[in-house]
Amino acid sequence: MPINKNELTKEMLVKAMQCETAEELMAYAKSANMDITKEEAEAYLAELSEFELKDDDIERAAGGKAPGGGDKSIPTESRY
Repeated sequence: MPINKNELTKEMLVKAMQCETAEELMAYAKSANMDITKEEAEAYLAELSEFELKDDDIERAAGGKAPGGGDKSIPTESRY
């Protein structure tokens, strides 16, 4: 089944980003009931190789923090 980008979860994206080869990405996609071609996997990996997150960006994404480091879901008086 083709990939519906609206159905991808953060966990799926993280796992996909951990793949180092097109074959690994294709195997992961298959385990998630998605099909991608080798060309699609190679294009995705090439795009990722040009993209770099800083440690702070990764922590905010993983921890659900808003840009700038604050957590907008917690009232200001309760933060930290």
